[in-house]
Amino acid sequence: MGVISTVLGFSGFGFGFSAGIVIGYYFFIYFQPTDVKDVKVRPLVEYDSISLDGILPEIPLWVKNPDYDRIDWLNRFLEMMWPYLNKAICRTALDIAKPIIEENRKTYKLESIEFESLTLGSLPPTFQGMKVYVTEEQELIMEPSLKWAANPNVTVVVKAYGLKATVQIVDLQVFASPRITLKPLVPTFPCFAKILVSLMEKPHVDFGLKLFGADLMAIPGLYRFVQETIKKQVASMYLWPKTLEVPIMDPSKASKKPVGILLVKVLRAQNLRKKDLLGKSDPYVKLKMSDDKLPSKKTTVKRSNLNPEWNEDFKFVVTDPETQALEINVFDWEQVGKHEKMGMNNILLKELPADETKVMTVNLLKTMDPNDVQNEKSRGQLTLEVTYKPFKEEDMEKEGIDNADVVEKAPDGTPAGGGLLYVVVHEAQDLEGKHHTNPYAKIIFKGEEKKTKVIKKNRDPRWEDEFEFVCEEPPVNDKLHIEVLSKASKKGLIHGKETLGYIDISLGDVISNKRINEKYHLIDSKNGQIQIEMQWRTS
Repeated sequence: MGVISTVLGFSGFGFGFSAGIVIGYYFFIYFQPTDVKDVKVRPLVEYDSISLDGILPEIPLWVKNPDYDRIDWLNRFLEMMWPYLNKAICRTALDIAKPIIEENRKTYKLESIEFESLTLGSLPPTFQGMKVYVTEEQELIMEPSLKWAANPNVTVVVKAYGLKATVQIVDLQVFASPRITLKPLVPTFPCFAKILVSLMEKPHVDFGLKLFGADLMAIPGLYRFVQETIKKQVASMYLWPKTLEVPIMDPSKASKKPVGILLVKVLRAQNLRKKDLLGKSDPYVKLKMSDDKLPSKKTTVKRSNLNPEWNEDFKFVVTDPETQALEINVFDWEQVGKHEKMGMNNILLKELPADETKVMTVNLLKTMDPNDVQNEKSRGQLTLEVTYKPFKEEDMEKEGIDNADVVEKAPDGTPAGGGLLYVVVHEAQDLEGKHHTNPYAKIIFKGEEKKTKVIKKNRDPRWEDEFEFVCEEPPVNDKLHIEVLSKASKKGLIHGKETLGYIDISLGDVISNKRINEKYHLIDSKNGQIQIEMQWRTS
């Protein structure tokens, strides 16, 4: 009987299973629900932004708004670096929190406040997109859209009056739209002096707060109160135009701004060595400040003279008297061929007393290597009169040297009634040469000519070169001539340098306004523009 029952059971299961599949398939094919409507297909272009957010709430911001750029690379970077950033941020937060906690512990008479655990979790912040603003100042402005759904574990243990309380923060969510400004931009790494952070709208901050294992946010009304309090407090401190300023470096040192002026008078040379086969020598002197991109200044050439006298004056702008030196080179002028060097030497600025005229006679050397035996041979001497005049300390503090918009004072050595014309050639756009585009800018002021560096194969060069012109009187009626040229490559034997455009800037507005930073359309250029900053500094 048992065997028969088993066989009948299996037979019944097989028959019932097969019949169920057949009947289910029949109902699926021949019966349809009557409450299902046909789907209406509409193009996305017909939806407004609110409807799109409802359909696709997590659509990236760079898709919805063309002003935002896609920055998946930054999210990938944060994902890879987050384990290390997490530890570094938590360590920094502990260092900042310890003195604050200790101060409040004494105030409220608490026994101790300690972090039992502090970690921001395994989920890094994500950026939905970033907007970048272009200005004519030395700054970079970014507005990222930040979303952070974190799983932190922050546990604080508080002991007071013999009692112990454990407070834990969990399930943190932060949605924010900050504005990050890096300014001023400087040529020293990390290339900016300050970080300014503001919030463009009130942030959304959500988190769970547990006390003795119970979620305090479940208390009616407390969640909304905490939310509004956080938004109000954060907005009162950092909502635009209020900012959080984080100094990175001293901008006056980073940007090598002028701190003084060096007056040099080349008096005479003695006992120079004969270089010419048929005569004596035709000496002249080249002077230059170390770490200065400006071309060397030259004396006149004294023909057939081994003991020449010049009595010629020169002025140099000083940016770092502790490291800079006056580089001296004496050459023998040749009508044909390369001018031969007769000797050289340096004068360290840190060895010069401030505001004191000093007459110095230096020996001319073959090289600046102190161990070079060739320096033992006499090559003659050069006598100079040097005076280092630094800025007055009170003037530098009063002017606020770390503010990029403030015009500095000219040094004491500036001629009475005159001043210092400070010119910065920032950049150019849309330059185009007929045969090549290797642009550089040439500045001509009162017959004095200075040039920027050459940037090869670039229609949008960025020079950031600075120049100074010492003026005996305010150049109210003068003009600054700036010409952009393209230098031919070494292989360009057929096509020489080309003119890409020029401008003539009247300096009357610069003298009256003290500072101008504008873009100018280049004359004789189809679309070319150049950005020039000018300052008029008086003592």
